Amino acid sequence: MDGPDGTDAGPARPTIRDVAARAGVSKSLVSLALQNAPRVAPGTRAAILAAADELGYRRNAAAHALVAHRTRTVGVFVLDLHNPMTADVLDAVQAEARRRDYRTIVVVGSDDADAERAELEKLVEFRVEGIIALGHRLPEGADGAIGAACPWVVIGSAHEGIPHLESISTDDEEGAGLVVDHLVTLGHRRIAHVDGGRSSVARDRRRGYRRAMRRHGLQDAVTVERGSFSEEGGYAGARRALEAADPPTALFVVNDLAAIGAMAAVTDRGLAVPQDVSVVGFDGTRLAGMRPLSLTTVGQPLLQMGTQAAARLCGRLDGERLVGSPSRLPPSLVERRTTAPPP
Repeated sequence: MDGPDGTDAGPARPTIRDVAARAGVSKSLVSLALQNAPRVAPGTRAAILAAADELGYRRNAAAHALVAHRTRTVGVFVLDLHNPMTADVLDAVQAEARRRDYRTIVVVGSDDADAERAELEKLVEFRVEGIIALGHRLPEGADGAIGAACPWVVIGSAHEGIPHLESISTDDEEGAGLVVDHLVTLGHRRIAHVDGGRSSVARDRRRGYRRAMRRHGLQDAVTVERGSFSEEGGYAGARRALEAADPPTALFVVNDLAAIGAMAAVTDRGLAVPQDVSVVGFDGTRLAGMRPLSLTTVGQPLLQMGTQAAARLCGRLDGERLVGSPSRLPPSLVERRTTAPPP
């Protein structure tokens, strides 16, 4: 068979009519069987699926969506693929979406606002029915016309007052307070915070650190160094803190990934963790618990957050009346090998 340009386009793709002819049933019955409709007899369904496999038939999702007026597809926006938190939450999101018979399309954020907005436009063009966003800030366009195209659930940062959007996050201020309480109990007084910049999550963790330091009477020892949610940002912020005339004996770092960079800065100064400097992260990723890292961190219920986000969005799309569950989940301190009493 020739293509439009006269070249060989290869064999024609099998159609639903071909499957119906092979199985000896009607086209409408094939359509019902491929949609897992309950009124198709098990034996008939098995024969239809066998015929489809023999022919190599694949359902045309775009055509089906036009007929059904639904794509049963949700978009997943991931701010940072390098953050180990992403994998933990994404696994749970996709598992719950599959359980509810939804497919996912994943796009990745960018430091370039136009590129990030284009990724969101791509999701809208593919007619996703809703979007789940994962990260410490909203993607470009989420609070405007692009965002209003479908319902959203944001994981990892708290947002209020946006009609089409709900969020699931940890109480970041409380988590930061748990870190300071833990370090003070060990005997630390010079506790520096390597923050994550200007995002709402970084702001809340910074605020929680400052409040906890004041609560312990350590307001004169408050030290905040600018960092980011990356290894490089954690390294740079920790290095500046350790170069001070009266350096800290403990570092509270904005997330687990940045804490890895902070630990590298400690060792590059010829110091040891935790014998000379204690280090605490935030997120509770699986990576943090692995040896030899064994990082003390603030644990977030990452799997629960991902599952709950997908359940809320898919349930809303399917018309379920959902019982409101807390959008801010309690954090917990996970003590491991990177904290100890000060030297």
